[in-house]
Amino acid sequence: QVQIVESGGGLVQAGGSLRLSCVVSVTNFRIYTMGWYRQAPGKQRELVAYITSTRQTNYPDSAKGRFTISRDNAKNTVYLQMNSLRVEDTAVYYCNKYGATWGWGQGTQVTVSS
Repeated sequence: QVQIVESGGGLVQAGGSLRLSCVVSVTNFRIYTMGWYRQAPGKQRELVAYITSTRQTNYPDSAKGRFTISRDNAKNTVYLQMNSLRVEDTAVYYCNKYGATWGWGQGTQVTVSS
């Protein structure tokens, strides 16, 4: 069973930055395309970034230019650097395989204040 542990969230003022980390206990982590997702209160979970096994990355318009996803395969870890945070980025952030076919971790809360 895959275990996912996210960390790094917190309370930050608008315009600030946070770096999220996600450690995944899975064999051959390096072969998986990994994604960061978020879910705001009353909204559906959405994908905010993904990174392929060859380190190609992709972002929706809401995250482009502000978020950067990266990975360290030696540590089975994927990161999300978030800059220029906005109040609307407030959500619980999760990581998962792209397509979200693993069980979800507990997530990490990001709260951006105005």
